[in-house]
Amino acid sequence: MWHQISNPKRISAKTQHPFDTRWSIACVCAIVFVLEFSTPPPYVFGYLYIGTIILASSRLNSSTTWKVTLLGSVLTLLNLVMPGTELINLSVIANRVLVVLALLVTAWLSNRTRSYEEAIAQHKAQLQAQAQLAQLREDFVSTLTHDLKTPLLGAIATVKSFQQEEFGPLIQTQQQVLEMMERSFQTTLQLVETMLDVYRNDSEGLQLNLMPVNLVAIAEEAIASLTPLATNRRIYIRTRYGESQFRRTLWVRADSLQLHRVFTNLLANSINHSPRGGLVDVILESTSTAQKVQVLENSLIYLNAFIKVIAIAMPKVPDWVCI
Repeated sequence: MWHQISNPKRISAKTQHPFDTRWSIACVCAIVFVLEFSTPPPYVFGYLYIGTIILASSRLNSSTTWKVTLLGSVLTLLNLVMPGTELINLSVIANRVLVVLALLVTAWLSNRTRSYEEAIAQHKAQLQAQAQLAQLREDFVSTLTHDLKTPLLGAIATVKSFQQEEFGPLIQTQQQVLEMMERSFQTTLQLVETMLDVYRNDSEGLQLNLMPVNLVAIAEEAIASLTPLATNRRIYIRTRYGESQFRRTLWVRADSLQLHRVFTNLLANSINHSPRGGLVDVILESTSTAQKVQVLENSLIYLNAFIKVIAIAMPKVPDWVCI
């Protein structure tokens, strides 16, 4: 199907009738031939060959168009010597030559127009194919998202069953691990749904759910979820609060899910790129107009040599909004 869409010549050959077109061209040429050779040379009817050239260009190929043009040019000039009953002056020759030039220019412009139309048709076919591919991709993402949600929901239900001690009593450490697992599954489920929303609202972009969010709570949750990874790599994560060491809330207006993704990506990159035994500082501080977060990587050996500094600055939410 794509080969047929991307090949306009093939469609033209099937939908048009080339034999009928050739017969029409032959009839027009015959009529013009009779008019030319039955009238004196000063009467020029060669301009009528332009119709056959346009017809050949629109229905047939470029080679046939030039053949028709050559035939019309030869017949137009042939009338100068046939039937040869009158003397030919310079003005008659000039008129015939102008007709031949007009036929050649018409053929050239018709072929260029035909090539442009074929290019446009091919471009439209490519756009249609891309639109179909985008639709197939969106359907695939929608189906995949639905399939991913099912095992995630099952995992969340299983964790809740453990939390409710349906399979036996739990100690406090196990409860904390299960709570962390549930939060991780819930975040993954929200990310899957966000991915589906992005594809559904591709024209409008990602819609953020803005609300007052505590940066400290999100940072602590991201650190807790990445603590096992940091432990395996012997990386120490330290949380600091700038000048206000006792400030435990930093409110901003943001999308909590997307902000959690930012924290997780920054911390994961810091953990993966820090040397073993390294230290990652998460600094949260408040300025007069914004809340600021910094993720600093350094080594326990070179504490003063910062390898990377990443800062997030967000508009500050007034305290009365968070009350």
